Amino acid sequence: MYAVIETGGNQYKVEEGTKLLLDRIDVEEGELTELGRVLMIGGEDDKEPRIGTPELPEARVLAEVLQHKKGPKLTMMRYKASKNTRTKIGHRQPCTSVLIREIHPE
Repeated sequence: MYAVIETGGNQYKVEEGTKLLLDRIDVEEGELTELGRVLMIGGEDDKEPRIGTPELPEARVLAEVLQHKKGPKLTMMRYKASKNTRTKIGHRQPCTSVLIREIHPE
């Protein structure tokens, strides 16, 4: 069974046992949390996929928070030719690694 969820402004297709790297979630490491809105459920035995309008209110996805960390470093350069100015800026987005534990269609 799989689900399409929306969290942090992004959509993800998840199955049980999937590891994801999401935007930072304010939940302690090791705890279970319910993730965002469930937009679609599919892959059930002999049923067709169910698509929400825009979400399925009774469906939910539970995930375990594995760890909080920082994402990969992004480097930006700013250059002004007339003033001979160069500026280097770096950024690392805080994110959360989660493991999908359960998908409840109802």
